[in-house]
Amino acid sequence: MEIKAAVLSGLKEEFKVREVQLDNELQSNEVLVKIAGSGICHTDLAVRDGFLPFPTPSILGHEGSGIVEKIGSAVSKVQIGDHVVMAPASCGSCEPCRSGHPSYCVNFLPLNFGPGRVDGSCPYHDHTGQNVNGMFFGQSSFATYSLVAESGVVKVTKDVPIELLGPLGCGIQTGAGSVLNILKPNPGESIIIFGVGSVGLSGIMAAKAAGCTTIIAVDLYESRLEMAMELGATHIINAKNEKAADVVLKRIMPGGVHYAFDTTGINSVIVDALSSLRSLGKLALVIVAGDKLDIDNMVLMGKSIHYSIEGDSVPDVFIPKLINMYQAGIFPFDKLVKYYDLDEINQAIHDAEKGTTIKAILKM
Repeated sequence: MEIKAAVLSGLKEEFKVREVQLDNELQSNEVLVKIAGSGICHTDLAVRDGFLPFPTPSILGHEGSGIVEKIGSAVSKVQIGDHVVMAPASCGSCEPCRSGHPSYCVNFLPLNFGPGRVDGSCPYHDHTGQNVNGMFFGQSSFATYSLVAESGVVKVTKDVPIELLGPLGCGIQTGAGSVLNILKPNPGESIIIFGVGSVGLSGIMAAKAAGCTTIIAVDLYESRLEMAMELGATHIINAKNEKAADVVLKRIMPGGVHYAFDTTGINSVIVDALSSLRSLGKLALVIVAGDKLDIDNMVLMGKSIHYSIEGDSVPDVFIPKLINMYQAGIFPFDKLVKYYDLDEINQAIHDAEKGTTIKAILKM
């Protein structure tokens, strides 16, 4: 079948929207999803710029949502017409998967960064019959249709606009899950969050929902700090002007905060986050931007560091939970979103990189 997709032809190039052929002969465990919307995530841009491996030409995108159009013979999880969010691929059979931690699947890299199916076949082709690498994060959602394994789709309610929900599959569940599933704050406790883009702001909303009474947002941009206040932050710090740990320890919480969450991956910021913690405090990280994490020689006093992938969530459980929170008015992630047409993908990326858009969603 002929679909429309934003194709990356080479590293550091712009995406070009083209007609692509997608095999519509599904394997027994596959689901064909008509994409309604796909969020743009920094991981897509890291692949574009060569920081993460995925061969070109390729179809990226891994925050997709849509409607089931066709199912393989063995699929029982969803039916045609169901609304679904697509989550990262996992094998379902390794120890982390079986113990409820699919984000740490031992096969995570080949399943999410392998340029095709597990059996080596590629269902995407250009007009000459040459492969267009796909199945990125098990979905390649920068397209009008996506082919995904049954395990990678999460059935969701039809009461919420389906085009809104794609980012719950990656960036938003990463931010919320890092707080709710990894740090697990108790009501009345304190947290500081460094970097309040879509991941950090999702952490802010999750911290408020968890009952944190001191929620500190740190960023370089006043507009994002203002958004953090709107979504639940009780204090803001512009790191252009002050070192966050100094502000925390001198003016906000002299003993340090219970929890910290860093979304920047910058060593100096991570050290600042550690310095903001009280004894036995916990820090969650989503990325380390350099080759290694350098921590200053400090007495950690029982402090711990946790590396978060996808918020350590079980998507089939956590994504519907976030939707329920949204419907209850305690997780208003729609305030982060700006929609773009698929043809506007490069403008959407420009706006996201410039910081004028927090979470861009391509609406098909």
